[in-house]
Amino acid sequence: MREQAERIVSQLTLDEKISLLTGKDFWRTKSIDRVGLNSIMLSDGPHGLRKQGEESDHLGLNESIVSVCFPTASAVACTFNEELVERMGRSLGSNSADEEVKVLLGPGNNIKRSPLCGRNFEYFSEDPLLAGKITSAMIKGIQSQGVACSVKHFAVNNQEELRMVVNAVVDERTLREIYLTAFEIPVKESNPWTIMSAYNRINGIYASENNRLLNEILRDEWGFDGLVVSDWGAVDHLYKAIANGMDLEMPTSREVGVDNVKKALADNLITEEQINVAATNLVYLTSRGNEITPDTFDIDQAHHLAREVAEEAIVLLKNDNSLLPITADKYQSIGLIGGFAVTPRYQGSGSSRVNSYKVTTLLESFVETFGAKQVTFAQGYDVSTDVPSQTLMNQAIEVAKSSDVVVLSVGLTDDYESEGLDRDHLNLPTNHIALIEEVMKHNKNVVMVLSNGSAIKIPFKDECPAIVEGWLSGESGAEAMVNILSGKANPSGRLAETFILNESQDPAAGNFPGTNHEVVYEEGIFIGYRAHQKERNTVQFPFGFGLSYTNFDYSDLTVDVIGKEEARVSVVIHNTGLVDGKEVIQLYVNENNPLLTRPVRELKRFDKVFLKAGESKTVTFSLDRRCFAFFNTEIQDWSVNTGEFTIEIGKSCEDIQCSSTVHIESFESNVRATDQRTYVGREVFSKGQKVNRNTTVSDLETHPTGRLLYNKIMNAVNPEEAGDVLCEKALISMIRDLPLRNLSLFAGEEDAMDEKSLDFIIKAMNATSQDKLLGKIVGLATRFSK
Repeated sequence: MREQAERIVSQLTLDEKISLLTGKDFWRTKSIDRVGLNSIMLSDGPHGLRKQGEESDHLGLNESIVSVCFPTASAVACTFNEELVERMGRSLGSNSADEEVKVLLGPGNNIKRSPLCGRNFEYFSEDPLLAGKITSAMIKGIQSQGVACSVKHFAVNNQEELRMVVNAVVDERTLREIYLTAFEIPVKESNPWTIMSAYNRINGIYASENNRLLNEILRDEWGFDGLVVSDWGAVDHLYKAIANGMDLEMPTSREVGVDNVKKALADNLITEEQINVAATNLVYLTSRGNEITPDTFDIDQAHHLAREVAEEAIVLLKNDNSLLPITADKYQSIGLIGGFAVTPRYQGSGSSRVNSYKVTTLLESFVETFGAKQVTFAQGYDVSTDVPSQTLMNQAIEVAKSSDVVVLSVGLTDDYESEGLDRDHLNLPTNHIALIEEVMKHNKNVVMVLSNGSAIKIPFKDECPAIVEGWLSGESGAEAMVNILSGKANPSGRLAETFILNESQDPAAGNFPGTNHEVVYEEGIFIGYRAHQKERNTVQFPFGFGLSYTNFDYSDLTVDVIGKEEARVSVVIHNTGLVDGKEVIQLYVNENNPLLTRPVRELKRFDKVFLKAGESKTVTFSLDRRCFAFFNTEIQDWSVNTGEFTIEIGKSCEDIQCSSTVHIESFESNVRATDQRTYVGREVFSKGQKVNRNTTVSDLETHPTGRLLYNKIMNAVNPEEAGDVLCEKALISMIRDLPLRNLSLFAGEEDAMDEKSLDFIIKAMNATSQDKLLGKIVGLATRFSK
């Protein structure tokens, strides 16, 4: 098929090839009828297809078609179930094929560097092995339906503040071991047909223009043979992006990008061969998977699958005195308290927002399971504010007093976590905290059910007897939660991220989200559980933690070394309880006498097994050289040091059940390594004082002349434009963080501005007070900001 793509490109004129480098509109690529090249559609969809209809708005935020909303990535990773995630991917791919969507933009695979990142609900884990394996499973499922995945955002995109311009300064070892490994695994295991390049700079160079990232590592080293598409609005100069490994700019920059490439070609800044490569990658993508007949999409089956995923994602964090499960013979009356029980928060805000098919609520699901007479509801708080309501509180107290057990539904609202907006703290809303405190004064049997997209500080953790992490669990999440709470399903989710005690334990504290448009990854490889074990932190709940209604014992650990740099591990798991259940077996590796600083332990393998009550199974793992290796900056490659390694099997990173120390021989006779940090391909980055294309709207707020443009832009912001997709706070934050080059890109076509006008405005803002250009800025700002 690639040969066919090359033949088609050879028939195109230079102008036609250049035209393919930028999109047709917000979601589609261009077609060229005379050679049979069809336009294809790309669509958002990490956890549910978000295809806009014929009328696409300029921000891509208008209402989309009805689709099934699966749990978000932060929940999906907690299943630790690759087979289940692959089935979820098949459903997403089938839905996309049914809607004639060729590229599904996802999954999001960025590492959770800080729990304060506002988009963490769209990402899988703080651990690169887990993130990579879950992503790989998702790709296999989606692409089995002839639909391309676009794994995003490549790479080091770990915050929302100034995400379009921020410079991530990260050393080579950290980049390789943490932030790139999560992408390397799925590229090598599942061959995604597209990769989405990130907004940010990496060591001074935009991800979309980063030759080392896109060509040397992704293509030459990892063997990626697909298309690199920009994040929406991530391109600074299109010719630079094409010359350095990107293939397709989205959305369309109209003639701006085309003219940019033509001028660069005339100035010998880009070659026709580089244009040919990008055009060929696009043509190749349009034909990939066309021979596949996708599954017939059944929306009701997808809804039930979403419930199954949610059930395995739910994490039982605490269950003192076996308060759970709730059964009719144990409790005669059930009090259900919390606004989320009737107005559920089951997905995040932003580009992943799904127009859901059939949303169930906790109240409906409880009544269906236990009957209306046994369940009493009180709202407790207003979901649209974080200010406590005494009236609602009093109603909740009365329900708490009259119930045998209380299920308290609390969590984070859209204002607290969203695309375009990082979090200031890890607290729940004030009215949720107040409600928990009051209810617990009047009932000792309280089950706290959490709805949130990322780690939080859990109030009254020590006092509350039962805590269940429900995440943003998709449209079927309420059904799943009641199945878990009632014992119809046994909880098997495990935390894919650490729940820290407070913000001071954040490994990125002091270096997040950065200053002067730059963020330094000073903590290096020590993020998440790697950091907390290094610092011996006591946390709320560790990575990998989760309880069950049954008990599992581990025994008979065997480790066999196979030649050099490889081993085979087996362990016996026994369900010693009275309930069938699933257990997540986690394998960690630790080098005993490392050449350089290494984590206390690192997750290298995991598996999830179902065991009937009383049943035993042997679980086997194969360990290759990467399980023992570190990235050696001395040789710019992975190294294994000959020596002793401890293999640990645990229920979490802190609950090790059995271990064995083995001697591993390296193929390298003389390994040398250093802890000194290296920054390969780093360019000096400076925000500078003058206004330029990458100056953000917010930078203009205090600029002597730029503030005129700033005021016009911000006064024109209409919060209703984002509808239910973004809260007002997030929309304003996204507009403030836009670089000036994107103001025309995200404007409607009738408001489009060419490069000459943008350059003129920038010159005007950089002019001295005596310059005649200065007086024209007000008129230009008025003209531009309609």
